Amino acid sequence: MCKSIAGALALVLASIHVSVHAATPCAAAGTTQRSVESESYSIASDTPGISLYMRNKRASDLKAFTPQRTLLYVHGATYPSETAFDLPLDGMSWMDYIACQGWDVYLVDLRGYGRSTRPPEMAQPAEQNPPIVDTAVAVRDVSSAVEHVLARRKLERINLLGWSWGTSIMATYAAGNPEKVQRLVLYAPLWLRQTASLVGGDGPLGAYRQVGKEQARKRWMTGVPAEKQADLIPQGWFEAWADATWATDPDSGKWDPPVLRAPNGVIKDVREYWAAQRPYYDPRAIRAPTLLIHAEWDQDTPGYMAQALFALLENAKWKRLVVIGEGTHTVIMERNRMQLLREVQLFLEEPAPAVP
Repeated sequence: MCKSIAGALALVLASIHVSVHAATPCAAAGTTQRSVESESYSIASDTPGISLYMRNKRASDLKAFTPQRTLLYVHGATYPSETAFDLPLDGMSWMDYIACQGWDVYLVDLRGYGRSTRPPEMAQPAEQNPPIVDTAVAVRDVSSAVEHVLARRKLERINLLGWSWGTSIMATYAAGNPEKVQRLVLYAPLWLRQTASLVGGDGPLGAYRQVGKEQARKRWMTGVPAEKQADLIPQGWFEAWADATWATDPDSGKWDPPVLRAPNGVIKDVREYWAAQRPYYDPRAIRAPTLLIHAEWDQDTPGYMAQALFALLENAKWKRLVVIGEGTHTVIMERNRMQLLREVQLFLEEPAPAVP
């Protein structure tokens, strides 16, 4: 009898925990009437043996799926989608925030990143193979993810959101598939480089590179005034992100201190295209409404990139450029992150400007 009561009580407590946890992100987002449902799974890529990790979060009361409220996110050059876009900070992640507004939200990790399949070259010493997972491969992986979502929800179009290198991936896809893109958000957009890159150096490139946590912290702080650095990242946020990110690499613990492996295809493309003043895609081919958003102290993709790209979006239905003060390339995880989240949400949800 006691065992039965204890078991029942444990089940009730577990149910309460799930319910409270589900409601917390939307309470933090200011939509207390909603909760979020989440599922994580893998899909096949266009390459046998390579699967792509995806996560879906959606408002629990969302029953009808539309292009206007469906979104796919992809990460940048070094870190996976899950540990930035869906990292809970102050009770919610950016992914939670969008879902809590009544959206159907997806993320994807490209091959070689996060929980997606690592190509066999990543099990060998980096110097034994040329760079892997370049932009062409990344666009194919995004295409696989887009087709999956469109088929799953029986839609014809979707909103796309990319960060850093992810902006060139999403923009390339949007330029080649204008009929499938509802709106396009380019956060910290990459364009023709006039300054040295903070990633990859200038030496020979192997299949992948290895990144340590302190190296990541130093890169993050580049360009931030010394008197502003202490207050830029709320206490514990860097550690939460770094621990979650390095944990996605199953081989991370083989080194002391731990390292994260990241494919070098992006570095090859930066050298051959962006640093060589050769655009990878034609912005004039983008038709979807487009938002470019970046932060003041971004040294990975400095503001001149967004300004130059903005002028070339000649055929976007409408476009907007937003600058966030006192933030870096990683403002998504800094004290001013809510400015990023709110500006993007405003762009995604507002009606199209009236035609004169």
